[in-house]
Amino acid sequence: MNLRQLRYFLAIVDHGGVHRAAEALNIAQSSLSQTIRALEKDLGTELFHRIGRGIVLAPAGEGLVGPARSVLREVDNAERAVTEIASLRAGAIDIAALSDLAIDPVSTWLAQFLTRHPGVHCRVEEGDNPAAVAELVRTGACELGFVSAPAAGGLESTELVEQTFVLICPPGSEERWPNPVPISALRDESFVLAQKGTGTREYFEQILRENGVQPRIAVEIRQREAILPLVLSGCAVGIVPLRVAVNFWQRGGVVRELDPHPSTKIYAIQRPGELTAVSQEFLAAAQASLENWVRAVEAVEGDGRPLIERAAAALDVWDHRAVPRTTRIGQPGPSAGM
Repeated sequence: MNLRQLRYFLAIVDHGGVHRAAEALNIAQSSLSQTIRALEKDLGTELFHRIGRGIVLAPAGEGLVGPARSVLREVDNAERAVTEIASLRAGAIDIAALSDLAIDPVSTWLAQFLTRHPGVHCRVEEGDNPAAVAELVRTGACELGFVSAPAAGGLESTELVEQTFVLICPPGSEERWPNPVPISALRDESFVLAQKGTGTREYFEQILRENGVQPRIAVEIRQREAILPLVLSGCAVGIVPLRVAVNFWQRGGVVRELDPHPSTKIYAIQRPGELTAVSQEFLAAAQASLENWVRAVEAVEGDGRPLIERAAAALDVWDHRAVPRTTRIGQPGPSAGM
């Protein structure tokens, strides 16, 4: 088995057939077929089932997809490392994340990282739930994943931070809402929530129902960033992470804590083994960014101000101090609300 065979194998998988793969590789279809037959002979098993004029992956082929992607990613990064990776002037990071986390904090981590390493190429794939993200990592389509629950199925998980959620309400409604707001008091409210089938939506519905609230959905939307302007318009209330709520509050919205307060943890997941150098550096930078956020929150705690005001002050400090630095991969992350 050699690298060319693996590249040809994945080309067939990614392009859905020998003909399209040969066109993408700019080689003769007969040459591609011969290479795959040689690979199957080396491995002693069929990788594809031939059905009529088409092919589908055999069980052995399905098992090879993830390892093949990992091997080729390592090789590609090793080739770049000869002249560039050592100084992080180039490289690639393939990330999978829950849709909510892709917006924040993953996009924030990437912005900080790319500011310092502009030659690195990043690709982010979104998943609606932790299982979808884990599958992207398990198959090797992505090297790192960010989810709200530890991954099973042989993946490694590293806890990074706890994410606290708060209630956001239309401007001018301050007198309606105590602080905190009992979740049971939301029975008659209309909500803007994430699209049905997403992990965030399922979590919020569970929390509401556990407190006797059958949520009435005014707007169901996939893009979490659209929740803020919808609530600002006065059509409903919403539930978002604390750090996202800071922007809403600064635009005149009303933010209240919830009782009991909902929260989830953020985990980084990966296949067993070493990450590529650039992904190790990115994860270390993300952990350092979280440490800066935790220190900023701790610096403004205990002064009697509402949580949202303290979070805004902490975010201002964090924005100025969030300079990635190297930390050891695999250390437990800080535990603080986001």
